[in-house]
Amino acid sequence: MESYVQPMIDFVRSHQAWAAPIVFALAFGESLAFLSLLIPAWGALVGIGALIGAGGIPFVPVWVAGALGAALGDWVSFWIGDKFKERVFHMWPLSTHPDMLPRAEAFVRHWGVPGIFIGRFFGPLRAAVPLVAGIFEMPYWHFQAANFASAFVWAGVLLVFGDVLARAANLLWGLL
Repeated sequence: MESYVQPMIDFVRSHQAWAAPIVFALAFGESLAFLSLLIPAWGALVGIGALIGAGGIPFVPVWVAGALGAALGDWVSFWIGDKFKERVFHMWPLSTHPDMLPRAEAFVRHWGVPGIFIGRFFGPLRAAVPLVAGIFEMPYWHFQAANFASAFVWAGVLLVFGDVLARAANLLWGLL
């Protein structure tokens, strides 16, 4: 993961106009069922969040881009689950992680719509929960309400966390 995170952060530092599109793509990939297992992007999102205060990148456009990317990734994952149902369990890379979808299924069955919101904040469940919600036909508008609300909170938390870490590091560095 480190091999692509730092170069991406450096690119955004040098080309701030690309911050929002890159955050959109990272959040989309982090939330898309199959892609999120291969390329976890949360570290890059936190790193780009650190540039917001330090580098003068405006928060709102980057936050909205991240939220929309995350919501679209979950939307596509939900659609894949709804379209392909149980066949998804046999698709790569999920077929190599046989415990992930049953865990997500138990999570969705237990928590229902609030589980969509909660699941966004827990690693591998982030992309598996929308997929399972589609497989088990969670009502579409219930899913989308939780999807978009959680996407805006999630993107904001990651970006603000990065900004707070950068400010704390600068403060500590100044004290030394």
